[in-house]
Amino acid sequence: MDLETIFSICNAAVLPGWLLLAFAPRWRWTQRVAAGTAAALALVYLILLVPTFGKGEGSFGSLHGVGQLFARREVLLVGWIHYLVFDLFTGSWEVRDAARLGIPHWAVVPCLALTLLFGPVGFLGYLALRAALRRRLDIDDAAPAAMPASLGGAPSPPPS
Repeated sequence: MDLETIFSICNAAVLPGWLLLAFAPRWRWTQRVAAGTAAALALVYLILLVPTFGKGEGSFGSLHGVGQLFARREVLLVGWIHYLVFDLFTGSWEVRDAARLGIPHWAVVPCLALTLLFGPVGFLGYLALRAALRRRLDIDDAAPAAMPASLGGAPSPPPS
């Protein structure tokens, strides 16, 4: 399959997930479709990454090096799929987090649009919305999970 076809298929594949996140966030299949799409594209990413990894010029050590890497169409496609996967994952998290915290979905939709189009800008917008509505800037409200004793955490108290 040629790279243009893979590009078109991957672009089209994320749209159902984004539409469901925006218009049917509480439907029981929405998160499954979004996560399943992200996982499928992660597999495509891996399949395309393996034969290109370490071949050609370029590096991540400088802007010029990154430019050399992405000058190859195969690497450019791998990079684009990387964005598609992580943007969809981030949008999915925004919807789950907002639902958990009781943030109105209509307020999250603009953040989703920004996350789809501009990734980090949408994520930042969601964090700002979250902080404004909750009047505090924290990422995780849950108490930290105890580290198992086998990994160096404190032993659990005996059951009473």
